[in-house]
Amino acid sequence: MIHIEALTKRFGDFAAIQSLDLHVRRGEVFGFLGPNGAGKTTTMKILVGLARPTSGRVLVGGVDVVREPIRARQVVGYIPDRPYLYEKLTAREFLAFTAGLFGLRFRELAGRAEELLALFDLEAWADELVESYSHGMKQRLTMAAALLHRPELLVVDEPMVGLDPRGAVLVKSLFRRMVGDGRSTVFLSTHTLEVAEELCDRVAILHQGRVIALGSLAELRLQVGDAGGRLEELFLRLTGGADAGAVLEEFHL
Repeated sequence: MIHIEALTKRFGDFAAIQSLDLHVRRGEVFGFLGPNGAGKTTTMKILVGLARPTSGRVLVGGVDVVREPIRARQVVGYIPDRPYLYEKLTAREFLAFTAGLFGLRFRELAGRAEELLALFDLEAWADELVESYSHGMKQRLTMAAALLHRPELLVVDEPMVGLDPRGAVLVKSLFRRMVGDGRSTVFLSTHTLEVAEELCDRVAILHQGRVIALGSLAELRLQVGDAGGRLEELFLRLTGGADAGAVLEEFHL
């Protein structure tokens, strides 16, 4: 579903991504992990067409995201870590606006919009201005908009930000259901490694713009040589994360 080949992105002399190669299969929940500044968000912005690579190639469903950006975006839904919405619209109006961007007809929109408003528990607020929504409600509306056109690839940056426990359970169940028939793919980035461990079929760990580990949890354990390690422990060992106790001891806390 995703083919990234020799992808590089530079900002002046700084290389945020360095010759990145990555292949994500259709029908899997794929975790894209790494410490702050590793290049995750830059990669995801290139993937959804919000940034251009310096060099390399990115294909989504066989479509080059640089050469055919509109065609590529037709099969992609994007949920950023911060919801960017038109706050002077109601939820129904925002979904109608989003539908227009994807060329959905009114008949296609009506039932789908109501279905998603119900799924994300926004029916009672559907005709209220978005500016009156809580952060969690805005995040749920962003998810509804991203799913409106039934994307083959859902790209998600920090999916649980702002969600209450009920919303988090709903979203995790939704992601697993999306990939259940093998036609859709979820590509997610999160710092909540328990979520990645629970949801992801495979993960890639990015560090300083390069993939330093790739595979299922079992495969990562083999790479690290820790047969029973949790993802958090493997992540810290691979990225050189400092022991929290040692840090506190150094600062006499």
